[in-house]
Amino acid sequence: MKTASILAVLSLGILSLPSVRAEWQQWRGPERDGTVAGKKWPANFAGLKEKWRLPLGASYSGPVTDGKHVFTTESVDKRLEKAHAVDVETGKIVWSAEWEGHQGVPFFAKRNGDWIRSTPTLADGSLLVAGMQDVLVSLDAKTGKQQWRLDFKTEFKSEGEAFGFVCSPLVDGEFVYAHAGAGLCKIERKSGKVVWRTMDEGGGMMGGTFSSPVLATVAGKRQLLVQGRDMLCGVDPADGKELWAQKIKTFRGMNVFTPVVQGNRIFTSAYGGLSQAWDIAKEGEAFKVALAWEHKAEGYMSTPVIVGGKVFMHLRNQKVTCLDLATGTQHWQSDDKLGEYWSLIAQGDRILALDHKGTLYLLKATPEKLEIIDQKKVCEEETWAHVAVDGGRVFVRDLKGLVALDWASGEAVVTEVPAGGEGR
Repeated sequence: MKTASILAVLSLGILSLPSVRAEWQQWRGPERDGTVAGKKWPANFAGLKEKWRLPLGASYSGPVTDGKHVFTTESVDKRLEKAHAVDVETGKIVWSAEWEGHQGVPFFAKRNGDWIRSTPTLADGSLLVAGMQDVLVSLDAKTGKQQWRLDFKTEFKSEGEAFGFVCSPLVDGEFVYAHAGAGLCKIERKSGKVVWRTMDEGGGMMGGTFSSPVLATVAGKRQLLVQGRDMLCGVDPADGKELWAQKIKTFRGMNVFTPVVQGNRIFTSAYGGLSQAWDIAKEGEAFKVALAWEHKAEGYMSTPVIVGGKVFMHLRNQKVTCLDLATGTQHWQSDDKLGEYWSLIAQGDRILALDHKGTLYLLKATPEKLEIIDQKKVCEEETWAHVAVDGGRVFVRDLKGLVALDWASGEAVVTEVPAGGEGR
């Protein structure tokens, strides 16, 4: 082949590569759906090594990163909440910010702690951190300097939520969306000014929402998909108007699940409820919600990932299952219990899962059976925060610190999912 032809082929290959955003900047990753692109993961955990560990106070906040720093939170002395920027190479704290913000949770939830819960969000040089006492703080991601602070209880004269500010903020352009102030709020990202509030659910023991919103185009309309204590809704991000709503069965409103969407189908599950797939359609100016299928499999706190049209989900009974998104068929359920909580990330036909005991699993995403390729204990403390991946790095936040793991990167760029799925 002539040199010119070779260069042409190489140029075509380079131009055809996707623009990959590797940084893990928010809850559930770049697209907020638990999937990542980038270099293909290694075949196993043989090269997975701990690089550093930073001791910290307790937190449920998942780590986020811009590639140079990893950001995390902690609760200290039942008085303070802190945010930290940590150098990804050395594990040294670059800056810290703090505010008074401790809040206890109801007695029956004490086993799972009183510490900060929400995963921060990075956006255009700012770090948005939700504190337990219904506050949202915007910090300069380079310096930690406070840019603004929004106290929802003061803003709306609302009662605080008994379990604290749990939702992880969603950023879309110049706006932030979050369940706070006893409702769903739209906030100006640069000023902290509230634009609108909707879905008033009240505060206290039975108020507030645990789920985090997502944005998607469904039935031809870009909308916020939000799950309240007992309602699944589509909300217009422009004005906060409810486009459609569907009641979801739960036990005492313990609806922690973040809805998962593919096309016009939304999958959800709830504590004390069922697994359900809902189809959203537009009829004239109105939206119609129809139940596609339901299954007795009961989700809990873990939001699933969808790979190749299959839903891979951790259940309240501590087992793991695979459901067909199209039909609701259960392909398999694990025989053994595999921990009280899993955080899940998918890449191609592989799933990375972290259980609450600090064991990291590498799974093959197949409907044939539960196939565990490898597993490794990565920390001794409980891990209720979502695992984060950035290129060849894996970040784990356990209850006593932040752990950085090096995982040798592959060479191929992953751009597709297995047959039967829908690419993004």
